[in-house]
Amino acid sequence: MLVPRTSQRFFDPFDFSLFPTAEPKATTSLMKTDIKETDKGYELHVDLPGFKKEDIQAEIKDGYLTVTAETHAENEEKDSTYLRKERFAGKCSRNFYVGEEIAEDDITATFEDGVLKLFVPKQEQPKIEESKKISIG
Repeated sequence: MLVPRTSQRFFDPFDFSLFPTAEPKATTSLMKTDIKETDKGYELHVDLPGFKKEDIQAEIKDGYLTVTAETHAENEEKDSTYLRKERFAGKCSRNFYVGEEIAEDDITATFEDGVLKLFVPKQEQPKIEESKKISIG
C-alpha cells in the first residue's frame, strides 16, 4: 500500500461540494461512495442516479482522483399544465487521495445502472530491510 503524504489516509474524502447550493439533505444523498479493498487494489462504487455516462468525468492530478458529474434540466414544453416539476440540475464533485504514483492509465472505470465503478490498483510497497543485530563479544 502506498504511504500517503501528510496525515491523509489512502482514499480519505478530500472535498465534497454541490453547485448550486442545495438543501443540506440533498448534499448527503449525492455521490455516496463505497470503497472496497481487494488483494490487487481498491474498488470504488459511486452512486450517480439520474446521470448519463457523458455527464461524468474522472481525472487524476497531484495524487487526487476527482470524480465530477454535471446535469442540466431542460424543459422544452411551452404549454405546460404542471404545478411543480422537481429535477436536479447542477454539478457535484468528490476527490480521493490515491497516491502520486497512480496514473490515469492505471485506473479502469465503467458506468452502469447509475453506478460508476472505478478500480485503482495497489502500488508495490518498497521493501524495508529488516535490521540485523550484530552480536558484541
